[in-house]
Amino acid sequence: MSRFASRRTFGSLADGTPIEALTLGGADGLQAEILTYGGILRRLTLPTRRGRTDLVLGLPDLDAYVADSAFLGSIVGRFSNRIAGASFTLDGQRYRLSANDATHHLHGGALGFGKRVWTVLDFTPGARARLRLGLRALAGEDGYPGTLEVSAEFLLDTDRLELHFEARCDAPTPVSLTYHPYFNLSGATRSLEDDLWLRICADRFLPVMDRSLIPTGEVRPVQDTPFDYRRLRLLRPVAHDAHPQLAAAAGYDHCFVVNPGAEAAAELRSVHSGVELRIGTDQPGLQFYGGQALPRQHPGLGQGICLEPQGFPNAPNETSFPSSILRPGLLYSRWLAYTFSQQ
Repeated sequence: MSRFASRRTFGSLADGTPIEALTLGGADGLQAEILTYGGILRRLTLPTRRGRTDLVLGLPDLDAYVADSAFLGSIVGRFSNRIAGASFTLDGQRYRLSANDATHHLHGGALGFGKRVWTVLDFTPGARARLRLGLRALAGEDGYPGTLEVSAEFLLDTDRLELHFEARCDAPTPVSLTYHPYFNLSGATRSLEDDLWLRICADRFLPVMDRSLIPTGEVRPVQDTPFDYRRLRLLRPVAHDAHPQLAAAAGYDHCFVVNPGAEAAAELRSVHSGVELRIGTDQPGLQFYGGQALPRQHPGLGQGICLEPQGFPNAPNETSFPSSILRPGLLYSRWLAYTFSQQ
């Protein structure tokens, strides 16, 4: 076993449940530290021209993650993003979910998967590593119908981290899973200004109603708007009055419609570190969140942005959006991959 691959105790929850930190990767390439609490990506590092560089934001201890409200590095489910009014109708029955974002349901609610303890189903350490986590979400938790059996499989190579989600249910239920790391390819403590370049392979995006960030149901073109990231653009602060949608969301916090057949959903480059990230996925959407609430949630932590492959927000209430309903006998299967290179 490589000395860089490890399995250690990260702490214990208030009820005494132990939480593990599992490290994947070798000395010469990408390394990831993943917690059994929330499947959290606590660290992701890569050797660069400036030494081993942190690529995502992380917190120092388990207590900080338990108290975290920013979903820092966590697996998100049973439903990623928002469900309006914390309710939906499925097969003629109305379901009421927990409301944890004013009157709306966000990222799975109070018992979201980022606040659950996952079971290690398989762990193969080393430079080419595999980690498979499992979770059982019972019917009625946060108001959802159906018991859901979920697995999250991480595959790590020298320059790539893949995540494969699978889920099965015993009753129809909405399912939309994603991952929520905050990227700062410059090194976690550096400013993003004048450093990060972003490209999103999307001709369209979903406008939101207001600060609730609930989609209006429309799909709009990005052309001639500040949402046009089809070519690499320097990620600089943008005035909220530059576009009504930026004012509505206090910045970028929108789902982009990934172009079918795109070679990548998004690309992120750092001038400082020379690191380039390409995000691949089979998900129809990509949420771009500029991290504007982080200074309030975690003062002094640093800056980071989220690029979250996912289904469309509020899909259970929008018949024109791709369906998010999983039914018994069917398999929910989605993947995303982070591939790194250096300039």
